[in-house]
Formats: sequence, C-alpha cells, structure tokens
Amino acid sequence: MSSQTTKNAPRLGVVARLAAAEAVGTALLVLAGLSLVIFNFGTGSPLARVIPSPGACRLITGFLFGAVGATIAISPLGKSSGAHINPVVTIAFWLRGNMHRRQAIAYLLSQCVGAVVGVLPLLAWGAMGRSVEFGATVPGADGTWVAVAGEVTTTFLMITLLLFFLREKRLRDYTPLLFPVLYMLLVWIEAPLSGTSTNPARSLGPAVIAHDWRGFWIYVVGPLAGMALALGVHASARLSHLEREVAKLYHFDHDPHGVLNR
Repeated sequence: MSSQTTKNAPRLGVVARLAAAEAVGTALLVLAGLSLVIFNFGTGSPLARVIPSPGACRLITGFLFGAVGATIAISPLGKSSGAHINPVVTIAFWLRGNMHRRQAIAYLLSQCVGAVVGVLPLLAWGAMGRSVEFGATVPGADGTWVAVAGEVTTTFLMITLLLFFLREKRLRDYTPLLFPVLYMLLVWIEAPLSGTSTNPARSLGPAVIAHDWRGFWIYVVGPLAGMALALGVHASARLSHLEREVAKLYHFDHDPHGVLNR
C-alpha cells in the first residue's frame, strides 16, 4: 500500500461532503438501474411483449444499467466524489493508496446507506416490482458455487478493465463509456447464474425491501474476491503504475481538496 494512506487524514467536513455525493450517486444508481430491471423483467413488462427473447432483454438491461453508472460518473456528483458507487471500487482504490482510510470508510458507509435509501421508491412499482423481488440478486438454478464463480469472474473483469482504462492515457477519458458495453455483455452472459451484481451495495438495497437474503454473502464475498484477484494480476503484470493516480472514473483533474490523489 502506498504511503498515501499514512498522510494526514482529510478534514471531516471534506469527508462528509464527498461521502454525501457518493451516497446520492449510489441511490440514483439503484433507483434508476433497478427500475430498469423491474420494467424489463417484471410481470406484465411491456418490453417482454415487444422483445420476447430473455437474452435480448438482458442485453438491453445491462447496457442501460451501465449507462446509468456512466452518467453518474460524468455528472457533478461524479466530479465531486469520483462516482465509485460500489464498495469494491472504493476498496480497490484504497488498497492502491489513492485515498485515506477515513475517506474510504466514509464512502463504504455512504454507499450502503445510499443503496437502501435509493430502493425505497421502488416500492411504488407494487406487484410488478415484487414479481422480481425489486431486482434482488439471488443464485440461479445452477446453485451457490456457480453464482460465486460468476460474481468473482464478472467483478474481476470489471476491475481489470477499469484499471486498464485508467492506466492508458489514450483511453482514460473514455472510462465511463466502458460500463454500458461491459455490463451489456456481462448481464447477457452471466445474469442467469447470479444476477450479475459485482456490487455489494447494489445487492444490499433490494434485499432490504424484498426481505430476501438468500445467498447474500455471495454478493459480498464474490465481488471482494474478484477485486482482490484483479489487483493481484494487475500488480504481478507490472501494470500498477498509473500516470495519474486518482480515485475517480472521470473529471480526473478535479480534486480541490487533494483527497483522491496518490
């Protein structure tokens, strides 16, 4: 871990402002993203009548879910906090020394709170939302360990590609555009196995309102393991040096408080 984690801790006021932006960003991700899941897969879905192929619906849903995340990254919220909106992204940046422990803990708490707050409006979907448990992620028919493998693999790919884009100067500014295409493919291929979470906060929110905690540990352990594996491969391949070490997905030059730079 970089010596960055041992520098003076950021001021609490700064931590609070950035964490608040992260909470709002995560809330918007689960609200908009899971609304797409409900609209596209819930009982009575108009999309299912127009496009009866489940695979095609997964492609569309994955692309749009990723587009929600990309939009948050380029928004003023992303400019402020970096738009991690995912605990494993925050932990990855912290382990790489891009942010102080105090900031990382605040982000993790904010992401969880934001996810829970963000799913509350989903109750307005009523029976349609309940038919898909408000977008909850649960293991598929192939069982628990296949779901674990799916979460490890998808998170590994997400973190690996994220670090690759951030490392390459010619790709860095296109980092947000990675997510619509990536999640389109991941959801299309892997969603029947685990639901393609890659994000413990995304899984936490609907589990709370659906009261369905089946295999919830999978969506904590799997993404954490996939992230750790990605960091290990990145380090062993000697790809760990970034020209610009910053814990953000966009707006890389905006860090007025100096808390997201290595």
